Amino acid sequence: MAARTSVRLEPLARDIALLIDEELSPAAQAQKLTEAAREALLDAQGTNRQALGYVPDHDTFIDGGKRSDLSGVRASSIITFEFHLLIDVIQWVDEQLIIHSPVKTERFARSHVWFADNVEMDPLNPPPAESYIVLNEQPYTRKIEKGLSPQAPDGVYEAVATLAKRRFGNIAYVGFSFRSFPGGAVGKWADSASAAKLAKDVRGGRQSQHRDWLTRQPCIYIDPGR
Repeated sequence: MAARTSVRLEPLARDIALLIDEELSPAAQAQKLTEAAREALLDAQGTNRQALGYVPDHDTFIDGGKRSDLSGVRASSIITFEFHLLIDVIQWVDEQLIIHSPVKTERFARSHVWFADNVEMDPLNPPPAESYIVLNEQPYTRKIEKGLSPQAPDGVYEAVATLAKRRFGNIAYVGFSFRSFPGGAVGKWADSASAAKLAKDVRGGRQSQHRDWLTRQPCIYIDPGR
């Protein structure tokens, strides 16, 4: 069962079986619409609880304006409830990356960087985007992902991506891959002599392709599927 991302009620919407008697006063019609909205919200919350195991927060909009409750509904109002599902996915992944990070110096745990459509963002306030990715800027991230840290023997990014896919797979696509991250500490390291020697000895091939290889980091990719 898929989780509900939004619920929209219009005064004569057939899908919610709401029939407003034209003989009723405008106030009585507004009351009926309000009651139907409350029932629809409870139904959507139940759907989310069944699909996710919890009820996510939501915003209420009446005629396009954000409201704290259903006061002010008119007979002709359009009511929409928007659930914070995608925000939950991003914030949960961010939290789990920190939890699963090795904590010898905490540098790795503080180096997860989020991007919305390739623009760096705050995971606590993600903007609308076609896709979201998170990477770590430390140059030793690939070693940790291979399980070379005793504090993270199963790696970090792929493990968290697997957990997120199981938990939120009915909300958004969550995948694990590698992306080039030419910034941060890994970008500085890629410009060093030791990195150049590593690329020459291990990667070989054309030097122009070495930087992309040196800066390829494990990442988690989230596609809202809109």
